[in-house]
Amino acid sequence: MNLPNMATGQPAVKGRRELKHVITQMDCHLLRHNLQHVMTLDPHAKKDGKYLIRSVYFDNFDNKALNQKKEGLFHRDKYRVRLYDYDTSFINLEKKSKRDNLCYKEKCSMTAEEYTRLNNGDIAWMEEDKRPLMRELYTHMNLFQLKPVAVVDYVREVYIYEQGNVRVTFDSQVRTSYKDTDILNPDLIMVDTVDPNTVILEVKYDEYLPDVIKLLLQVRDSRKTSFSKYQYSRMYG
Repeated sequence: MNLPNMATGQPAVKGRRELKHVITQMDCHLLRHNLQHVMTLDPHAKKDGKYLIRSVYFDNFDNKALNQKKEGLFHRDKYRVRLYDYDTSFINLEKKSKRDNLCYKEKCSMTAEEYTRLNNGDIAWMEEDKRPLMRELYTHMNLFQLKPVAVVDYVREVYIYEQGNVRVTFDSQVRTSYKDTDILNPDLIMVDTVDPNTVILEVKYDEYLPDVIKLLLQVRDSRKTSFSKYQYSRMYG
C-alpha cells in the first residue's frame, strides 16, 4: 500500500511497519552483541555506529499533533525538521504519517537560512516554493497556525538487515529544549526527558520481519509501547 502525496497526487514511498519497545541499557548491550553477528552497522554512522539526531517538531495552539498521539489515532501526520551531528549543511523537512498499522515518510532538503526564516515567522516565500512538501507545510502554518514548538535530541545506533529491509535502532540520551526552537545552535540548553538507563528499541521493516531477527530481539521484561520522544519532550513546555 502506498500513501498518496496530497500535494502532488503521486504515490509516496511504500508504507513500513514499526515496533517499539522500552528496554534497559543492559538489554541494549545484550541485543547489540547478538545483532552484530547477522546485521551490519549503518554505513552513514560514525565508527561506533552512532550519531546524534536533532529534530524540531511542529504543532499548533491546540496541540493537535500531541493530542492525536496521546489518543493513539490511526490516521495522523506530524512535521519536523531534522539534522544530524549538528551539521547545519544537511537539513531535511520531514512529514511522518500513520495510516492504520503502516508508517510513511516524505522529506525534502532545506537550508539553515530557510529554517531561520521559517522559525522567525517569515513563511510567505514558502507558498510558491518548488518543493511540494514545503508548500504543504506552508498551508498548515498559514491556515492552522502550525509552528516549531520543541527540539528533541537523542543518540541513535542503527543495525541493518537487507532481507525485509529491516532497520533496528537503539535510541538513548533523549533530551529536549525548553521552548527554544533554534536547532541550528549547537549550544542549545537541553534537559533529560527520560531515565538515562532507558533505551528505545525500534524495529522497522517492510512486508515481514525475518525469523532470525525476531529470535535475536527477544529480551526479558521489554515493554511494547507507543513511546513518543515528542510527547515526552512536551512535559517541559
